Amino acid sequence: MITVYNTMTRKKEEFHPLREGEVSIYCCGVTPYNDPHIGNARPFVTWDVIRRYLAHKGYRVRYIQNFTDVDDKIINAANREGVMWKEISDRYIAAYFTAMDALNVHRADVFPRVSETMDDIIRMIETLIERGYAYVTEAGDVYYSVEAFAPYGCLSGRSLDDMEAGARVEVNETKHHPMDFALWKAAKPGEPSWDSPWGKGRPGWHLECSAMSYRYLGEAFDIHGGGIDLRFPHHENEQAQSHGAGWDFARLWVHNAWVTTKGEKMSKSLGNVLSIDTLTEDFPAAAVRWALPTVHYRSAIEWGPDTLPDANAAWEKFSTFVTRSIEAVGEASPEELFLSPEELPEAFTQAMNDDLNVAGALAAVHEQLKLGNIALADGDSQAIKRQQILVRSMLDVLGLDPASPQ
Repeated sequence: MITVYNTMTRKKEEFHPLREGEVSIYCCGVTPYNDPHIGNARPFVTWDVIRRYLAHKGYRVRYIQNFTDVDDKIINAANREGVMWKEISDRYIAAYFTAMDALNVHRADVFPRVSETMDDIIRMIETLIERGYAYVTEAGDVYYSVEAFAPYGCLSGRSLDDMEAGARVEVNETKHHPMDFALWKAAKPGEPSWDSPWGKGRPGWHLECSAMSYRYLGEAFDIHGGGIDLRFPHHENEQAQSHGAGWDFARLWVHNAWVTTKGEKMSKSLGNVLSIDTLTEDFPAAAVRWALPTVHYRSAIEWGPDTLPDANAAWEKFSTFVTRSIEAVGEASPEELFLSPEELPEAFTQAMNDDLNVAGALAAVHEQLKLGNIALADGDSQAIKRQQILVRSMLDVLGLDPASPQ
């Protein structure tokens, strides 16, 4: 049985999908206004491992990941370069795919974009207004009323009174409450805009994910993922507006911690990012991927000068064993390599079942590597083949099989 830590309940829970044999996942994607960096990569490598393991367990996984292709940062970048906003988003969406393909991250089933989901967004806002959860200002902005949703703050564990007392919110006399958030922003000069019942404008950041998840996964789905920094306000607002629309929304909230450098979160706004392109100039992409899950997904990774050299050394041990075993006894067939969870070492499966503990699972892979090297030293063909199959099968679950086509 798989257990997963649910941010909403703040405890591990047994995972039981809504539909037998199927898992539905929505994960917040990137805002494409710059080259993807290692901090961007962590959630998507995390979710790639989760998807692979669930598929290995026999589930049919439907995975949706959005692109926020209409955003202040994109508009500002376009204005600086003197180009259209879409040129910026298209450029960095292409860069995202190049980086994630290099890291062997499987593509989502659908990558919806804000600009292509406008009808769904407008319909959701209309629903929220009709149900009394949103209001329109004279200027043509639409806000969500946090006071209309009694459980507001339940995901982040904050009370509305505390949030209001500590809020650093611009004075806005058109809001009913300081924490009310924009669902629709009236058009401003130099910004992209779309027609709506409230006049030309564009959606607020939070609404897009609710509209996209509803379009592709329906009123209820199994898991909502993303970085822990999105828990508030983005995910708090997502779940508030989705429940306001009358939907059950996400059953489990799963958040990964961020990548830090010198104790600070790695982010473009802080200027301390390391791009995937830069990292792969000196080390193979497999080493970059290896470094990301070695720390449990709910714990921060401190990225330092030894991170990639250490990851590369570990990767080369496994790559060398796989190469030598293939030279000694031939390559295992795809049918031989696909072992069920019951056929894999118990320590590996137990670690993965326990809140996707990849670090613990890697310890089990290391044990099998030792046995494989012993078999190579002894010249035991049967044992070599068996250990090749075990090591590669476990690494395949983690997206790290050295002999895979990737």
